Amino acid sequence: MSELIAALPMYDWPEVRGEVDAQWVRLRDAFGQKGIDAPQTMVRRNGDLPPVPGGIHDAGGALIAPDPATLPPDELDYHRLWLHPALLFAQTCWGPMELGLASHVQVVGQPSYDAYEGGQGELYSSALVMRTGEGPAVRSPADGKALLPLDLIRGKRFTFNSLDSMSGTIGLTRDLQAVGETLELFSSRSESGGHRASIVAVAEGRADVAAIDCESWALAQRFEPAAGKVVIVGWTARRKGLPFITARTTPEKTVRAMREALASLAEQPRIQRVG
Repeated sequence: MSELIAALPMYDWPEVRGEVDAQWVRLRDAFGQKGIDAPQTMVRRNGDLPPVPGGIHDAGGALIAPDPATLPPDELDYHRLWLHPALLFAQTCWGPMELGLASHVQVVGQPSYDAYEGGQGELYSSALVMRTGEGPAVRSPADGKALLPLDLIRGKRFTFNSLDSMSGTIGLTRDLQAVGETLELFSSRSESGGHRASIVAVAEGRADVAAIDCESWALAQRFEPAAGKVVIVGWTARRKGLPFITARTTPEKTVRAMREALASLAEQPRIQRVG
């Protein structure tokens, strides 16, 4: 049995657990064909993470995260997952990567977002949503540039999934800065805890605007009733989507084999070899 761990948590909505499991089976089998002893199943909770007595340390010996065994077992702390020394394969976001995670992991590849409006290859964008009737619906720009309805969103209440989210906060911040604006154009800013929660907050009138990555928006259209009460009024610019990562200590031979496996799956949706 593999002592390594894997997870695909970023779009793992309860309604699509079977689809996510099937995605892992395809990946696991492709890795196996390259001689990689990948785990049979993925982790979905802190209690699934192997204990790390004394906590997780970086290459220099500094403590960077507590032992997962000390965390609430039925929750999943993404940062502990990403930093775990036994990590073979997982998704993360370029927000945390830019904020320090990149020094502790290796990028294995990028998914493809071709299946979603607002996506193109490894690039994705976020839909700016407001309640239906509060702004005209717009399509994703063909050139992938930001489409920001500044007059429409100015003075509104903005909600976001997390401060370190590229799709929910950082990307929009950068697009606003490019036109001489900041998040201060909103009357208030609140953290929802997730893209789905942001959509619900807007639909219920607890917030007015949210930035939802294009794949999460596609999921919401399938499974979240609140999505029927909001409309896309703008888009952030396209930028690199969620990377697949592995632990910094994963051997180069294994990383190379995983990249080859991803290349073999390139014709399937959402899998793309790193450039």
